[in-house]
Amino acid sequence: MSDVVQEAVKVLNAKMQGQSFSGTAKFEIAGEGAVIIDSDGAHAGNEDADVTLSADADTFQGIINGDTNPTSAFMTGKLKVDGDMGMAMKLASALA
Repeated sequence: MSDVVQEAVKVLNAKMQGQSFSGTAKFEIAGEGAVIIDSDGAHAGNEDADVTLSADADTFQGIINGDTNPTSAFMTGKLKVDGDMGMAMKLASALA
């Protein structure tokens, strides 16, 4: 598991503390790996999910650190969403 994925799991679990997320989401980080978020929190993995969000490492780190707006990243093509767009919106709310 890459350092980027390890750090992402740690940050996402901290952000999800006390939040409920019903469903599954996968962040695919180009050249680094993937992180799954489900009702148990975040973990490294590559299983199927309701929605898959794909970005490069810089964009992904900006999103989870709060420096990059996910909607802006999506609109400019830096973040790609495949699957249930409603689930993506629920994830954005849970991570806000």
